[in-house]
Amino acid sequence: MKKALLQMHLAVLLWGFTGVLGRAITLSAPVLVWYRMLLTALIMAGILYYRRQWVKIPRRDMGQLALIGGLMGLHWVAFYGSIKFANASIALVCLSTASIFTSILDPLVNKSRYDIKELGIGALALVGVYLIYQFQQFYGLGILFGVIAAVLSSVFTVLNKRIAGKYPARTMVYYEMGTGWLLITLLLPLQFIYFPDTQFVPGMMDAVWLVVLSLCCTVWAQSLALNALKHISSFTATLSVNLEPVYGILLAFLLFQENTELHSGFFWGMGLILLSVILQMIRLLKPGFTTTGYVKEKSGID
Repeated sequence: MKKALLQMHLAVLLWGFTGVLGRAITLSAPVLVWYRMLLTALIMAGILYYRRQWVKIPRRDMGQLALIGGLMGLHWVAFYGSIKFANASIALVCLSTASIFTSILDPLVNKSRYDIKELGIGALALVGVYLIYQFQQFYGLGILFGVIAAVLSSVFTVLNKRIAGKYPARTMVYYEMGTGWLLITLLLPLQFIYFPDTQFVPGMMDAVWLVVLSLCCTVWAQSLALNALKHISSFTATLSVNLEPVYGILLAFLLFQENTELHSGFFWGMGLILLSVILQMIRLLKPGFTTTGYVKEKSGID
């Protein structure tokens, strides 16, 4: 049990570290995502080939995986764009509203009734985002990208629910990364048309951080989480995953002193958002709900 707890928290710490790496890597957001998805797909392909775990996927399900992969790629572009236009702390706080948007979108997609309490919790999170914007307006574009990243994250999380139990997580990650990379490849010329000075070839340190981002924060983190899920409860798993933005913000404060860049309104807004996440988590962990699916759907992707 202790080993599983350590594995789970290490996985969450690695997911939280993606925000810090997004700031450390000097490449633009679309180029950064292009490399991350390519490297992750190649690493996953190597693992699946070595372990002979290839699974044939029907065309219909492949189409859904391609859609999820495309949304995931756009989500990452928005997330890293938020970091570039603001900082890692603001991007992570905005991203933590994803679970709230998921609770709003899930009934719409699955044609179920809305829960008034969940809508109230979602409104609380949006007030938090407003407070952050109100006191950090010079980061307005970064906040906008952060909210877009959260919405896209909630959309592909809801879509993943329909297919998550049908195929192994690594197979899904491979196809989602591969199709997402293809979409970013098609869109990347727009980056060079509108921003001709965009750097494409990474420097030495950028290349190192890209490998760490793909190998450690995606592939290794996913393996740690899946191993831990065999031995820990759904409550522990969900609680651990919700610590991701906390870990990420603490790392940003420690490594980049981002706390000196933020107004007190940020902390009030962050408090409301974290409160909404905690309230939503408590609701999900009531008897009758199953929550490990969130971690499985996440598949180390953040």
